[in-house]
Amino acid sequence: MAKSFVFPGQGSQFPGMCKDLYDAHAEAREMCQTADRLLGFSLTEVMFEGTADDLKQTKVTQPAVFLHSVVAQRLMTIEKPDMVAGHSLGEFSALVACGALRFEDALLLVSARAQAMQAVCEANPGTMAAVLGLPDEKVVEICEQISSNEAPSLEGRAGGGVVVAANFNCPGQIVISGEVEAIDAACVAMKEAGARRALKLPVGGAFHSPLMQPAAEDLKAAILKTDFHKPFCPIYQNVTAKAETEPGIIRENLLKQLTAPVRWTQSVQNMIADGATEFYEFGPGDVLKGMIRKINPEVQLG
Repeated sequence: MAKSFVFPGQGSQFPGMCKDLYDAHAEAREMCQTADRLLGFSLTEVMFEGTADDLKQTKVTQPAVFLHSVVAQRLMTIEKPDMVAGHSLGEFSALVACGALRFEDALLLVSARAQAMQAVCEANPGTMAAVLGLPDEKVVEICEQISSNEAPSLEGRAGGGVVVAANFNCPGQIVISGEVEAIDAACVAMKEAGARRALKLPVGGAFHSPLMQPAAEDLKAAILKTDFHKPFCPIYQNVTAKAETEPGIIRENLLKQLTAPVRWTQSVQNMIADGATEFYEFGPGDVLKGMIRKINPEVQLG
C-alpha cells in the first residue's frame, strides 16, 4: 500500500491557522520563529491574530500556507511517503516533504514567488473563475474561442483577451484564469454551454496564465540559485502530472509552474495508477481530500 502526501495551495488559509500546533509543540515554535526571522517580519502574528483580509494578501498568504503545511507534516508520526504532490503553491511544501528542498530555502522561494505575483496583480489585475459541470475539453475549447474572439455565443459582445484553463481540480471542476473582460465573457459562454455554475473568484490575479510571465521571470533568478536535491521519493508536479526525481527536471518544471495549468486531476490519477492507495493531506483545511474523493472514491484518505 503506497502512501501519498499532498499539500494545499492559496485559498486554504484561515485566521488563527497553525496556532494550535505552535502552542503544543516545541518543534513547531522553532520552525515558526525561523520563518519570522528569515522573512524579516512576524508572519506568525498575522497567522495567529490577523483577520481574513490580512491573510488574503498574496505576499502573506503563500508563506503562511506553506509554513502551516510543512509544520503539520513534520509533526505527524506517519512513515515517510512513497510519493508526494502539491496543488500550485503546495508544490513547494511537497518538495520539502520529499527532501528536494530545505525548509529554509523553500520558504525564501515561496516569499519571492508571493512578492513577484503580488507585483503583477497590482500592475495588471486579472481574475479567475470556477466552472462546474462541464467536461475539461469543453472548457478548454471555450477558452480558446474567447481568446481568439471566435466564440459564436459572444456575437455582439466584447470578446478576445487572455483566458485559459488554469486548474484541473477534479472531474467537472475547473478554474479558468485571465483578463477580467475575457473571464466575464467566458463565464457567459460556459453557462450557455451547460455549465452548472461559472462563478468569479475573489482574487486579484490571473494565476497560472500567461499574464503571470513577469512574475515567472522575477522568480527565475531565485530558483536558479537555489540548491535542489534528489528526492527520496517521486514528486508529481503540476506542469506535467508525472513522477519526477531528477533535480534538474524538478527545477525546470517549477520555473514553468506560474504560467502553466495545475494538472491536479491528472496528477492524482497518475499517482493511483502508480500504486497510491492512501492520501494524507497536510495544511490548513482539507480541500484536496474533497477533490481526491471526486477523482477516485476508492482510495483511503488520512
